[in-house]
Amino acid sequence: MTGKMKALMKQDRSSGAVLEQVDIPKPKSNEVLIKVESAAICGTDLHIYNWDQWADSRINPPLIFGHEFSGEVVELGADVKDIETGTRVTAEGHFVCGKCFFCKTGQAHICENVEIIGVDTTGCFAEYVVVPRDNVWILDKSIPPEIGAIHDPIGNAIHSALIDEITAKDVLVTGCGPIGLASIAIARKAGASKIFATEVNSYRIELAKKMGADEIINPMEQDTVELVKSKTNGAGVDVLLEMAGKDTAINEGLAALKGGGWVSFLGLPPGKTQIDLSNGLIFKGAKAYGINGRIMYETWFKMHNLLKSRLADDLMPMVTHKFSFEQFEEAFQLAQEGNTGKIILHP
Repeated sequence: MTGKMKALMKQDRSSGAVLEQVDIPKPKSNEVLIKVESAAICGTDLHIYNWDQWADSRINPPLIFGHEFSGEVVELGADVKDIETGTRVTAEGHFVCGKCFFCKTGQAHICENVEIIGVDTTGCFAEYVVVPRDNVWILDKSIPPEIGAIHDPIGNAIHSALIDEITAKDVLVTGCGPIGLASIAIARKAGASKIFATEVNSYRIELAKKMGADEIINPMEQDTVELVKSKTNGAGVDVLLEMAGKDTAINEGLAALKGGGWVSFLGLPPGKTQIDLSNGLIFKGAKAYGINGRIMYETWFKMHNLLKSRLADDLMPMVTHKFSFEQFEEAFQLAQEGNTGKIILHP
């Protein structure tokens, strides 16, 4: 396929972006060309758009950014024989080397040579995107394109929530950004007993209710530990899903964790953090898991089956706003304000 396409570009080392006409990319022999139907704004995209310290240290403009999307295969590389044009797909956005220790031992999600779409390589905020065939994930026909576009954060939430036993357990989710919200729905689907959530944003508090949280705590107005323990006969929760990445949320969550419980750490603190490791984890005999992306491709098979069993319907309240590419400035402004779930961009 030849011609031009719309693409949202980070042109230089400053805030903002530009919608431009660029050449449609040509897939290499092991790649496919995908026509993007829906793309979603992620926190990483906000870092790039705003051009903060992280972006300045990581991103090399000019770059088409964006890494969450769904679409349709429209062209195949010469060596791709096992997928047809017209197939609805999304993609695992971590491109791994397949040769390092981690890739060779079933831990490709922490590949030491990983490249991330829209960060290290050309991204999906465009009408078309090229992806290695090995990273393409075929979507079930029942999955709405908006849910297809947010497989990345849903996968992170599934990895976080299902890494250990959660059925019939009391759960605390700290932070109700998109991954935290998805974690609530997944914990509910997996049969969690009681789900607590903490959030300071009133808009996302309402979303947490829609996702199935039993108790939503605003830690600016309530004592998280006191309230959780009062609702669990003084014991605390069995599971902590830490999505906030803030010292106060981390320490309050650990203080509310029951002895022998477990925690998934997904939230990223902006720098070094102060955790009461002795009382929060060690003396409790608790287990802690660091969450980085999705297990390739174990998490994807779990996600596929869960979404087919109506989890896709449960997650739809997360998708709160939709914009055209031409409205990207409005979309990013709304994302920065935080009064939103997932924002979808349509080419």
